[in-house]
Parts: sequence; C-alpha cells; structure tokens
Amino acid sequence: MSETVSIVIDGVSMAVPAGSTILEACRSTDNDQPTLCYLETLTPVNVCRVCVVEVEGSRTLVPSCSRVAEDGMIVHTDSERVRHSRKVVFEFLASSVDMSLTDDATKGWMDRYGCDPTRFGPQAGPVADRDHRHAGHHHAPTGDTAETVSQPVKVDNELYVRDYSRCVLCYRCVEACGIDAQNTFAIAVAGRGFDARISTEFDTGLTDSACVFCGNCVGVCPTGALMFRSEYELRNAGMWDSDRQSVTRTVCSYCGVGCNLELHTQDNRIVKVTSPADHSVTSGHLCIKGRFGYSYVQELGDLAVTPIDEVLARARR
Repeated sequence: MSETVSIVIDGVSMAVPAGSTILEACRSTDNDQPTLCYLETLTPVNVCRVCVVEVEGSRTLVPSCSRVAEDGMIVHTDSERVRHSRKVVFEFLASSVDMSLTDDATKGWMDRYGCDPTRFGPQAGPVADRDHRHAGHHHAPTGDTAETVSQPVKVDNELYVRDYSRCVLCYRCVEACGIDAQNTFAIAVAGRGFDARISTEFDTGLTDSACVFCGNCVGVCPTGALMFRSEYELRNAGMWDSDRQSVTRTVCSYCGVGCNLELHTQDNRIVKVTSPADHSVTSGHLCIKGRFGYSYVQELGDLAVTPIDEVLARARR
C-alpha cells in the first residue's frame, strides 16, 4: 500500500501520509478549519458539523475531522455550500447556547461567516427542571423566542461547576470520562433531540455518581460549560483576568509517573491547573491530585491574605 495519497484541496495539489484525515491535510498547509468537537487527543465523533467540507462526487458535505483522505480526492473548504452550512450551524448553536466563553478562533470563524443568531428571535428564559423533562414533550414553539438550553448552574462540589447553558453537546467530556482517557464512564448523553443533555447514570447527583473528580472533562470542554470552581468564583467576583495570568510548567509532586502540570497564576496565586495536550505522559489528562491538589502551596500562615485567597477559601467551604 502506498505510504502517501495525492489529493487536491482548494486547487492545491499535495501528498499526505496514508490514513490522514482531510482536516490533518488542511492543517499541514496552514489551511485551518473550524472545529468544536474535535480534539487531537480524543477519538473524532464528528457531531458539531462545523468542520464540514465539500468533496467532489460526494452527495453530502463530509466532516473533515474524521473523513480519511483518499487518492485523487478533490476537496473544497470554502465553497458557498460549505460557508452556508457552517454559518447556519454556528447560528443554531449560538441561538440556543451561551457561547461567550468559546475561544477567539471560534468567534473569529463566526465573524467570518457573518453569523447572526439573533435572527431567530430573543432567547427564551432558563428552565429550572430541564434534567427531568420528557424527551420530545417541550412546549410547541411560538416563534416569539428562540428555545435555549439555559438552566441554573450546578454547584455541588468544591472542585468544578457545570453550567450546561453553555453546553454544545460536543461529547468531549463523555470521551474523556470514557475509553479515551479515564475509563470511569460516569457521564453520557441522555435524552433525545433538543432535550439531549449530559447526565450521570439515572441522573444521580455528581457526588453520588461514579465520578472520581479527575477534572479531565473540564480540561477538554471548549465552551466553559465545565469550569474550575476557582475560576467560576473569581469570575463571579469580577476578579478573573486571564490577561494578567502567567503559566508555569512543572512536574507533579504526588507520585513518580511524571505528569506535567501547567500552573495558571494570578497575583502570585494558583487559580487553576491544566496539563499540556502534547505531553507524552498525560496527553492533557490528570488525576484529582494533580489537577486540584494544590491548595497546600497557598497555605501562607501569617503572610498577607489577598482578595483571591478570600474568594478561593469561600469556594472550599
């Protein structure tokens, strides 16, 4: 079998390693494509559909994150059909989900396609009992408002919060909790259609579920639906400032595995811990100790207590 395949992307001929996806081929020539559900360390599930491209001879648009490049394939990533599809998908998502905390790249793509989610009407208010609604039994739309997934934030532990009004059902958290990383399988997608949502088994409370609080789901979330409790509390206090934060890479001190940590600090205080996705040991994943067990570093005794210390102390009560 040939080690490379020849394809044409937007009029440019190239040879890529056999088995490469269209997205990998595009990115190898700095021809980036928008993604939400895709992450290099997780198995592609192609559910968000914002990376779709047009392949000559294919009846439908195909997800570039999972479609393998084939010899002789001719791909168009910026045709009118592709732009229209991506625009509508982004608009549908933003009309029902709070996407204000997505990365700058996603916001840039939405600006590029001229997305206007407000054309579907003002967003409907939050639903307090969304987790208990029967699939397919929500009220009939009136056309006056856009149905949303807005609901109260779930704050039931001191490590992270769940704000599902920001959830786009990208499945990243489910994969990280499952076979791609943690193998705990504490969460899955429940419900159908617009009532589909991330849930524990039988909607059990998180603290009573199989969750081991590793936080790997938080680490892969692209929209802020899963957020460190420290970040959540500091944002609510108006004190979260990513522009003033620095990131220091170090090695976890709890065991001998050698997991790399990225300490995010603000005002000389650790505000959250992540791990580099390209590290050969962690691939971005950590255990509960590595991700959350840093409070001992900030036990300062008689030293000055900053406003950040006060906010983080409240979160631990």
